[in-house]
Order: sequence, then structure tokens, then C-alpha cells
Amino acid sequence: MYSGLGMAAADPYQLNLPEPQTIIARQIYDQHTLALWICLVIFIGVFGTMFYSVLKHRKDAGYKAANFHHSTTVEIIWTIIPFFILIGMAYPATKTIIAMKDTSSPDITIKTTGYQWKWGYDYITGEGEGISFLSALATSKAQIENKESKGENYLLEVDNPLVVPTGKKIRILLTANDVIHAWWVPALGAKQDAIPGFIRDTWFTVDKPGTYRGQCAELCGKEHGFMPIVVEALEPEKYAQWVAEQKKKTAVAAVDANKTFTLDELKAEGEKVYAGNCAACHQANGKGVPGAFAALDGSKIATGPKAEHINIVMNGKTGTAMAAFQHLSDVQIAAVVTYERNAWGNTTGDVVQPSEINELRK
Repeated sequence: MYSGLGMAAADPYQLNLPEPQTIIARQIYDQHTLALWICLVIFIGVFGTMFYSVLKHRKDAGYKAANFHHSTTVEIIWTIIPFFILIGMAYPATKTIIAMKDTSSPDITIKTTGYQWKWGYDYITGEGEGISFLSALATSKAQIENKESKGENYLLEVDNPLVVPTGKKIRILLTANDVIHAWWVPALGAKQDAIPGFIRDTWFTVDKPGTYRGQCAELCGKEHGFMPIVVEALEPEKYAQWVAEQKKKTAVAAVDANKTFTLDELKAEGEKVYAGNCAACHQANGKGVPGAFAALDGSKIATGPKAEHINIVMNGKTGTAMAAFQHLSDVQIAAVVTYERNAWGNTTGDVVQPSEINELRK
């Protein structure tokens, strides 16, 4: 447990900032604590003087009100003192802000994309280059609807955490696919907006292994509260093992893209993809939300020409909340389109193979 200028950062009552795990987070914590102490001293000084004056020099004690307009000396003093207080606070804060913006010479660079409502991670450079995956909320619907007891990390757990090694400088490139999101992990001292069409960046170096949790910090739609961030920091040796495992999974997925699947196999996979990417808007029963999100059960898209259905899933629809899902794999897109065309009351019998999606990407 870390303690800087004040009490330890972590406490059972959650009245303080999370325990800092990076140099930037420690600086933020120390400056936060310093500012609180300064505010406390000013509070005691101002209100102490005021209450003393009110009680000690009140009229019923025989005191008469003084008659004066101003004191140049007092005005100079109460101008100079705040000036030095502000300089004393601004100097370390400026140093921290400059350090926060120094994303040069990273060991690993990871592109992070905000989606409604999940995060996409692409390892661009460094150990793990080429790894890509989506990270979505893992808390069950039953817990959210109070049908089951809530877990320890309710709404702060994901299916695929961002994995990084300790002791390495990690640069996070941030953008968004639809609306403005914000990637925020308090314990790492990292918070940056993800804006469509722009690339922002931040960085961190984790001191010790552990799991660090955060959330989207920009109101981004109806599922904003269901968009957590989980960073898992591993020792370098264990991180290397994780990278090797992910490379194997990627190789398997590439082979699967060329395989011919049965209708039942695609429906089974498509149901999982639908639950993680589509059900929040179109609902698990495919009925949608009248006036907000279109129904898929019996819709012209899900029962009409197959090519139009694939196109809207891959490219979205301008002017609506329907985002593009090209970040999904060929297998996932083929599976979810097949599922939507053969679920609920839809019985087209159509099967979309991953090879068809792969051809459309060319």
C-alpha cells in the first residue's frame, strides 16, 4: 500500500483515490493530497478568524464597529500569499502534465478503439504486435436485472482484459468508432478521450503485477454504464507466455475463416456474437426498442436480400445508431448474419460463410 503526503491511498470506505500503481498516478495522488491540506489550512485560517472576530468582538460584549475603508498593507498581503500558493501548486502540476504528454520511446504501442459499448485493442508495435481483440462487459444480464446476486466486480469485469507487462512503457493510441468515449483507469493515472476521426494518446508503466479496473468516463449512450476497462499487468515472463497463447488463437481463427460451417454451427456462434454486440439495442428477443432501435424479428433487412443484410452489418447505416462492425472477424460477421436470418420468427434458411465476408473485404 502506498502512502505519499497523506494517508494511504486505499481504504475500506472508498473515501480516497485508488492506490496509485504508476509514477504519474503517484504524482496525481500527492498533488491531490497537497491541495486538500492547503484548502484545510485556508479554511481554518479564514473561518477561524471570522468566528473569533464574531464571538470576541460582538456588540453585546461592548465593542463598537470600526469605521475604515481599506488597508493597503492587508490588500498587498492577501494578494501575495495566494500568488505564492498558486505557484507552489502550479509548478508540480505543470511538471506532471508535461510528463503525462510524453509518450515518446514506448516499449509497446496499443491502439484502443471505443465502440458502443465495448473496447477494441490492437497491439501495434512491441512484444505482442499483431494481437487484436474486443473487450466487453462480462457481468451477466441476470445480475444487472437483480435476478442473481451481484459479484465482487459487478459492472467492472470484462471477457478479455487488456494485458500488459510490468516495468514497460505502454503507449495507448485512442480513437472511437462512433461517438466520444474516454479511457480511464484511475490506478494507472491514465485518462484520455477517444474521439471519432482523431488519434489521442496516453501512456503508463505499471509497477507491480495486478488487475486494475476503470470505466468509460464520457457519456456515450444508453449502455455507457456497462463499458468497463480491465488492465491485467503480468510479469514479463508470464506476459511472453500470454502473447504466445494469443498468437496460437489468431492462427486457429485464420484457419477457421476458410472453413465451411453448417447452419447450426453458425447459429451457435452467431448467438454469442449477437449477445455481445447487438442485443443491447435490438434486444435479446430481436424486438428492438420502438422509436429508438429497429426490430430484427421479421424485419425487411433480416428476411430480405442477403447482400443488403451483410452490408449494413459491416458498414453500418449513416444517420442512425447502427455502427459499422468491420472490426469483427469474418467468422463472427458470417455467424451473426446467419443467426439473425434464422432466429426468432425469421426462417430464411440462409447460410453465410466466412469466405463470403472475406471476399467483400477485398
